[in-house]
Amino acid sequence: MGVRDVNTSRTDGTSQVGTSSTGRRGEAGKGERLADWADGRLGIYGLAKANMRKVFPDHWSFMLGEVCLYSFLILILTGVYLTLFFEPSGVEVVYHGSYKPLNGIIMTRAYESTLDISFDVRGGLLIRQIHHWAALVFLAGMLVHMMRVFFTGAFRKPREVNWLFGWTLLMLGLITGLTGYSLPDDLLSGTGVRFAQGAILSIPIVGTYLSFFLFGGEFPGHDIIPRFFPIHVLLLPGIMLGLVVAHLILVFYHKHTQYPGAGRDQKSVVGMPFMPVYMAKAGGFFFLVFGVLSIMGAIATINPVWAFGPYRPDLVTTGAQPDWYLGFSEGLIRVMPGWEINAWGHTLQLGVFIPFSLFPLIMTAIAVYPFIEAWVTGDRREHHILDRPRNVPTRTGLGVAWLTLYAVLLVGGGNDLWATHFHLSINAITWFVRIAVFVGPALAFVVTKRICLGLQRRDRDKVLHGRESGIIKRLPHGEYVEVHEPLSQAQRFTLTQHEQASPYEVGPLVDANGVVRRVGPSRRLRARLARALYGPGTQIPKPTVEEYQELTGEDHHH
Repeated sequence: MGVRDVNTSRTDGTSQVGTSSTGRRGEAGKGERLADWADGRLGIYGLAKANMRKVFPDHWSFMLGEVCLYSFLILILTGVYLTLFFEPSGVEVVYHGSYKPLNGIIMTRAYESTLDISFDVRGGLLIRQIHHWAALVFLAGMLVHMMRVFFTGAFRKPREVNWLFGWTLLMLGLITGLTGYSLPDDLLSGTGVRFAQGAILSIPIVGTYLSFFLFGGEFPGHDIIPRFFPIHVLLLPGIMLGLVVAHLILVFYHKHTQYPGAGRDQKSVVGMPFMPVYMAKAGGFFFLVFGVLSIMGAIATINPVWAFGPYRPDLVTTGAQPDWYLGFSEGLIRVMPGWEINAWGHTLQLGVFIPFSLFPLIMTAIAVYPFIEAWVTGDRREHHILDRPRNVPTRTGLGVAWLTLYAVLLVGGGNDLWATHFHLSINAITWFVRIAVFVGPALAFVVTKRICLGLQRRDRDKVLHGRESGIIKRLPHGEYVEVHEPLSQAQRFTLTQHEQASPYEVGPLVDANGVVRRVGPSRRLRARLARALYGPGTQIPKPTVEEYQELTGEDHHH
């Protein structure tokens, strides 16, 4: 009699494998026993079964988030290596090392250990530069990823919390970058710390106390580097790692957003399964990102601390610039007039305090935007299909206006370099930035909105008349026309699937009985914002079925 294996499910969630027809249990392998042991305690099988075959859509813009994730992992790996050799000490020593031009120079132990990493530790300079490039790519990836989420409306319900997670990661990334490039204590990083200390001093009443508490006395003190070190290598990365995990869990829990197309709706996702297809592609992409960052670290010099020398409070290097992601804040302060108020024996530095306050206010506005838009529209539905940016001109215009403001202030943050490299007057650049701060975003908003409306008109014309084929045809009466190719049903669906919501209105202020309705200021504000987002002039009407049938003679819906 033959022996056959059967798979039966048990009530405890494990599998009974290898039971023969005679009732004897076969000997399970070590891997199988380990899997059964883990599944009985962690429920791994059920978790894997529910998520390993989860479908993810395929689009190049979704890789922006992966670039952020992989850059963060590379930051952790390289940071662990650097931590083994860096000494976060403000104690002054006399340098006698491999870099001869600095021999005999007094410097802090932090700067000396940075030189040792760069010149004496095997692979130290390469790891330092990979670490720095990975930080820049990480922050750039987060910014571009958040812009993709913003322009396509991926922040809408149920993903508002994930938007806040991403925004918090961006803010923590800015602070981590500031503490990171301040650790070597070279002339460039010391100038940046001095800049931050000046901003802290501008805070009314408590600014001096905060500065003394942070620096352990008068600037620069000996405590700032030992305090920055645990913040940079332990506190902030730990919080960011937790946020990244929470962010990915929510991505799994909420279906991944996808661009509009045939077969895609709010309940189904078109794409590849997480295992094995998506996981294999993600693994390959990780090594691609690691390889590119390694090449950048090997051939592109960044932050050559030996060229700047150790920090001294009485010196400042020409062209001292922060990394690009903090140029926004420095530009605010550089272009602000040097206003100050003297009252009751106190001096309020408005030229520093106002920009120092504007930076968090602008970033906070970005954080709460999803909730503002949900309140204005009153839309409480879940959204898993992305918007095409052209179909929401006002939101797209706001995003471009913010990017324009960022670019203008980045120019202001590097006004000295613009002046020296392009032989311009630094005063002219400063005044240009002061004017462009107000004119540039407004102009960008108007131009972007007009472009979006023009693209909507083109989509409408394409649905009704088809795509231009490039073929010129001569009619019997001598006229030359271009032949249009009709769109497929899937293409027409992609261009017309979006909704065109009507703006919220407060309604008549007097009812049928002549009684005046009370309308609160919040409802009036909501109505004004709704008209700005979805009112007249913000969208081109989609072609109707009747218009399409009249032009094409087809007797079916599109």
